[in-house]
Amino acid sequence: MCGRYSLAGPDPSVLRERFTLGDEVEVRRRWNVAPGDDVLAVTTDRAGAPRGDVLRWGLVPHWAESPKTGYKMINARAESVTERPPFRDALATRRCLIIADGFYEWERRPGLPKQPWWVTRAGGRPFAFAGLWAIWHDPSRGDGVEPLRTCTILTTEANGKPEPIHDRMPVMLPPDAEHAWIDHSTPREALLELLAPLPDKATAMLAVGPAVNDARYDGPDCLAPAPVEEPQATLF
Repeated sequence: MCGRYSLAGPDPSVLRERFTLGDEVEVRRRWNVAPGDDVLAVTTDRAGAPRGDVLRWGLVPHWAESPKTGYKMINARAESVTERPPFRDALATRRCLIIADGFYEWERRPGLPKQPWWVTRAGGRPFAFAGLWAIWHDPSRGDGVEPLRTCTILTTEANGKPEPIHDRMPVMLPPDAEHAWIDHSTPREALLELLAPLPDKATAMLAVGPAVNDARYDGPDCLAPAPVEEPQATLF
């Protein structure tokens, strides 16, 4: 799964040019994006033109009774995206790019605290997760209230780099696949072919310190390298 990620490195002007976000959307650095947060994305209008957007992380289908549904839908498995109704419907009409520069995964260690790792593209440049989005209207609030716009991140099997830590990873689209992913005319078969793990050689990992463990904290030290653990003394 992907439960936390970052957008910490790039200057906002770089991101605006790289993803044609426009000037209306706020772009800010994030070290610890968590489910329920507003995230930077690229969606399309009805005519298929890309546009910068802000979505809440956790997909809420239009038929959901409550926005709390979103906390159960932060990820969508690529293998079943055409089967589950919330994701199948969005795949047909609402695909998006979710902008990031890395994601976090936690390594289980017997007898020790979990070790967080930051996984990114080799070189650390910004990229886009393959995402789906939806619009939800609160039936209790009537007309005139802005609808809730939400998203989910697609996941696939992990490549050889993070696989020892977790068997899943988010779909990190190569730059030349981003347009095809949001293009309304891309056939479904071609879309599914894009939902593949990043190659091992294009993946980099960094063990980071414990600051990222707190989902409420969003500061630069989330990406601080993990401290060197001193070997424990042995008493004889």
